[in-house]
Amino acid sequence: MKYKRILLKLSGEALMGQQQYGIDAIRLMQYAEEIKRAAATGTQVAVVIGGGNIFRGVQAEAFGLDRVQGDYMGMLATVINSMALQSALEKLDVNTRLLSGVTIQRVCEPYIRRRALRHLEKGRVVIFGAGIGSPYFTTDSAASLRAIEIEADVVLKGTRVDGIYTADPEKDPSAVRYPTITFDEVMEKNLNVMDMTAFTLCKENNLPIIVFDMNKAGNLQRLIDGETVGTLVTMKVTEPQPLNTKQSSLQPSLDTPTEQA
Repeated sequence: MKYKRILLKLSGEALMGQQQYGIDAIRLMQYAEEIKRAAATGTQVAVVIGGGNIFRGVQAEAFGLDRVQGDYMGMLATVINSMALQSALEKLDVNTRLLSGVTIQRVCEPYIRRRALRHLEKGRVVIFGAGIGSPYFTTDSAASLRAIEIEADVVLKGTRVDGIYTADPEKDPSAVRYPTITFDEVMEKNLNVMDMTAFTLCKENNLPIIVFDMNKAGNLQRLIDGETVGTLVTMKVTEPQPLNTKQSSLQPSLDTPTEQA
């Protein structure tokens, strides 16, 4: 077991599966099973999930709504996804706790750092809903902040691609994947990993990030076992050369505000 405590970041869009919106039951259970296997190893697992499959705060302005109001709507969307994931995990007999940055007393606990740590120490999977509870912050920022607060060993960003590429492979056939890369190199090359607030939080606190394909069965467990999966972003890299691999045709994209915060 390489990591004692992890923060898994999932996008809301990932829950759609092949649908245009909403939650795909097959994809939801797939993620729940992956998380169950990870928790069964003794690794303490915390999860932040977005709400882009339901509503994003940036959509509010397009509808003529107030952006702050839209961001709060996005936060509630993340709570819906968090409740769905909690229910799926509990069907698999996994003990969970849902903590929310916005107080919703009847469905989840308010976020309290010490309470979150206690749940993790007791082996419960902790799901953080509603981001940090404030507008203008993405779920990437929430994931980075919560990971720092709970002293996680790493942020695992589960996406539909297998890492960070030198360019968009769809547009550039010569694009190759980095096995490892530094925070500074990501910024210099303007690569899309997380929004700048989230990324800077990880850099300043020396918190490594791994971008990996969550849709490939067993990847999460391989990471916990110490295998090289996806792309590791860290402070120092001894071999920064990218891998010449074409396992994916897409480049990671930014989580836009409120997938959300």
